[in-house]
Amino acid sequence: MIVKEKDPAARGTLEILLTYSGLKAVRSYRRANWFYRHKFFTIARLISQRARHVTGIEIHPGAQIGKGLFIDHGMGVVVGETTIIGDNCLLYQGVTLGGTGKDKGKRHPTLGNNVMVGAGAKVLGPIHIGNNVKIAANAVVLHDIPDNCTAVGVPARIARREGQRVEQDLDQINYPDLNMQDITALKLAVEHLELEMTELEKK
Repeated sequence: MIVKEKDPAARGTLEILLTYSGLKAVRSYRRANWFYRHKFFTIARLISQRARHVTGIEIHPGAQIGKGLFIDHGMGVVVGETTIIGDNCLLYQGVTLGGTGKDKGKRHPTLGNNVMVGAGAKVLGPIHIGNNVKIAANAVVLHDIPDNCTAVGVPARIARREGQRVEQDLDQINYPDLNMQDITALKLAVEHLELEMTELEKK
């Protein structure tokens, strides 16, 4: 069972079947998606909304989800209607796979296989997230991420690509504050300009 593989706290099959909200939400999605694909849209939405009230996880029945999706903890997860999720992906609590409100038709992201999206991360718009990608907790992803990358920050930037460090690897806690790095660089540039102006005034 995929839950046992990805959650070290999982003790046994019975506990998982009875208590894991992510598993319940995905099972309800599978039923709702069947009705959605057969154009019983109202029944599909009723099933998905009931699952939302029970689990705190909202998966639109129109989303396309591959095998092996595991939603860990799960509270606050939202998956939009035109989202596509590949095989063996992992979503933590508070993840949003949503739209920006600016797009028509395909409005939500596409995730490849073996994608991990950290707690509180937002992946927005009809963008493509490649295979084997890791997205850090609280990252906001607004652009495509290629295969085998780690993305961090707001807005998200690539910290690791094809096994090579670009910024800093993901450890879910101590990822770099890229905004502060930009602010620090701007402060240094301003200080340099002020020194140049002082020198010019002296002349």
